[in-house]
Amino acid sequence: MTNQAENSLEHTWLNRPLPNVKPKTKQVLTAVETEPSTQCPNCHAISTNTVLNFNSYVCPHCEEHMGMTARRRLEWFFDQIDEELGKNFVAGNPLNFVDSKPYPNRLEEAQKKTGESEALIVMTGQLKDLGVVACAFDFAFMGGSMGSVVGDRFVLAGETALKERKPFVCFASSGGARMQEGLLSLMQMARTSAVIERLKQAGIPYIVVLTNPVYGGVTASLAMLGDVNIAEPKAMIGFAGKRVIEQTVREVLDEPFQRAEFLADHGVVDMVVHRFQLKDTLYRLLDKLSFYKKSA
Repeated sequence: MTNQAENSLEHTWLNRPLPNVKPKTKQVLTAVETEPSTQCPNCHAISTNTVLNFNSYVCPHCEEHMGMTARRRLEWFFDQIDEELGKNFVAGNPLNFVDSKPYPNRLEEAQKKTGESEALIVMTGQLKDLGVVACAFDFAFMGGSMGSVVGDRFVLAGETALKERKPFVCFASSGGARMQEGLLSLMQMARTSAVIERLKQAGIPYIVVLTNPVYGGVTASLAMLGDVNIAEPKAMIGFAGKRVIEQTVREVLDEPFQRAEFLADHGVVDMVVHRFQLKDTLYRLLDKLSFYKKSA
């Protein structure tokens, strides 16, 4: 090959266009992409469940009070858990109720979804130096609806508080009575109210914490009968839902109608307490009420 041809070939090789190849880079995933995460319903920011658990399920970006499962709520509340009560109580199908599917199928779906056997969990334990009985509704279990087993567990909690003379705390979150049990569910309004009256007569403190949301028969009974009724910020609380009321009165009800702050301003609840201050507030109230009622 001549020198001219070699120079021409070399010139062509050196000046040919390079292929469009992007350099390989190592992909770095953030914690939000690798850990189970939850989106805030208010600001839509995404936080890992580890962060939310550390932050008591309060959004670290906007302080929205996000929902907690009943079991997580009680684990958060107690400094020490002694035992769970009524966990062997299970619902039957007294009416053979069927809507789009049979009632037992709905129960089975809720149990698989939540890992719980019913919508209310009851535990005894220690809040600092106070022995306390506490129960919590799980809204993920059929909307926290109150059926016969919820009533049985609540009554058992009240009777345990009476027997052991311990204060009783209820974390309420419910859509109301469970229609699949008909009048048997409505009976629980009277049963729960009766055991609360027995607590009052015996001088045992009973405090309700209203979380988001609380409606229907639960509002009309156990959720509004506390010695002190506390609400978490922005919790929706009422008997009938906002849309039902708007359709009935034919008016648009603007914010903050049925919000905790609105109800506190109108005397329906006693106070609205941020979740970060809730445990200390409950301890101070229970300590003072227990001392006062023992002295009375």
